[in-house]
Amino acid sequence: VQLQASGGGLVQPGDSLRLSCAASGRTFITWGWFRQAPEKDREFVAVVRAHNIYYADSMKGRFTISRDKAKNQVVLQMNSLKPEDTGTYFCAAAPNYLITSSVPYPSGYDYWGQGTQVTVSS
Repeated sequence: VQLQASGGGLVQPGDSLRLSCAASGRTFITWGWFRQAPEKDREFVAVVRAHNIYYADSMKGRFTISRDKAKNQVVLQMNSLKPEDTGTYFCAAAPNYLITSSVPYPSGYDYWGQGTQVTVSS
């Protein structure tokens, strides 16, 4: 089983980026995105569990997570990017419907992508 993340890059404040994470080897019920800035803990960004979607407060209204069952992938559309959005973005997945209390924690997820770098700078 592999998760392959892509779509990161260097953008200016206010720009948009679209991250994708494709899975091979199995399907998942729960897909999540996390990010990690240098010398900081991995931070929850968003999750999609079947038809349920949840965002971290600082991402609400700017980020959109969506799932493409046909392609077995999840997409994170990021708009109005800010310098504080800079970090390595990781996709994660779990085969089951993750309980709400586990959603924000990396330990709740069984599979991880390799990370894609997002840098927001003028």
